[in-house]
Amino acid sequence: MAEHSDAQDTDAGTDTPAEKPAKRKLSGRAKAILLVIAVVALVLLGIWFVGYQTHGKYLEETNDAQIQADVVTIAPRTTGYVAQVLVQDNQDVTAGQPLVRIDARDYRAQAAQAEAQVAVADAQIAAARAQTREQYAAIAQAASQLDAARRKAAYDAAEVARYAPLAAAGAETRERLAQLRITAAQSADTVRAQEAALEIQRRRVASLQSQVQQGVAQSRAAEARRSATEVDLGATLIRSPVAGRVGDRTVTQGQFAQAGMRLMSIVPLSRIYVTANFKETQLALMRVGQPATIGVDALDGTELRGRVESLSPGTGAQFSLIPPQNATGNFTKITQRVPVRIAIEATPAARRLLVPGLSVTVTVDTIGAKDDLKQIRAQQERLAAQGR
Repeated sequence: MAEHSDAQDTDAGTDTPAEKPAKRKLSGRAKAILLVIAVVALVLLGIWFVGYQTHGKYLEETNDAQIQADVVTIAPRTTGYVAQVLVQDNQDVTAGQPLVRIDARDYRAQAAQAEAQVAVADAQIAAARAQTREQYAAIAQAASQLDAARRKAAYDAAEVARYAPLAAAGAETRERLAQLRITAAQSADTVRAQEAALEIQRRRVASLQSQVQQGVAQSRAAEARRSATEVDLGATLIRSPVAGRVGDRTVTQGQFAQAGMRLMSIVPLSRIYVTANFKETQLALMRVGQPATIGVDALDGTELRGRVESLSPGTGAQFSLIPPQNATGNFTKITQRVPVRIAIEATPAARRLLVPGLSVTVTVDTIGAKDDLKQIRAQQERLAAQGR
């Protein structure tokens, strides 16, 4: 039995001449496959390396980005009860479309009162101007009376001068000369009285003209009050300043609205943009106008085109409510982020699906500025050389 077992083991460990070439052939095929795989991997790695060096390393990407819009808060400038709400939640509105109407009865009464004040002021002006015209007529009459009195006084003085020699020679009586002197004195007194009366009439003109100016000032003040009340009256109908969609509506009919109280918001969906917060280490080659690719999660990964519109003048931390003070206490360096505004280039159909707050992934192609760092370094080196 032992001999039979050893014989079987010997037979099992020995390959037949036909099996040996087959094993060598299989081993050579495996080596060839591995070689092909290695060559393909090297080629793919080379293609990736070339693509990365020529373009890939200039692509800056961040998923810390959201769609935003300059949301307009709708608030009344007047106080009153809300008479009517003219829009619904999430309704699209056009610029100038009525949104809310506030009860305007009080403002109509104020406008009517201001109109009446304007009419009263205009009537006072008209009366003062009429009195001025009458006063000018009285002045003309007084001036005419003064001229007549002066002529009579001159005549009486001439008569006294003519009768004085005659009375001295005895050709006329002294009583006649005395009577003429009395008449001349009375005429002179009349002239002085007329001159005083004319001066009083002229001074009254200045007083009437001041009344006209006062009435004009009162009229302008009343017109200003009327304009203010008309503005308040017009403000009782609140209109949308921009085209967009109604959001966060809190106003209801019958509510008492205070001036400046938020009633709703208007989101201008036609002017949405992306704020992408890039790390400071990604901004070396980022410039305004560079193309960007925007991947929107809400569009199932659909990519939109965009361009860099502007870069923030400071990091987000600098514009926070309480900016960090690194000069106090212990300091731990943290990579900062800078908001970059990306303009969206999308069709109207795509814009209807984009709303502020959606998360996106932004990739900016900075290859257009690849030589800027070299120029900056060269300039700094020249500046350092000039300093030495």
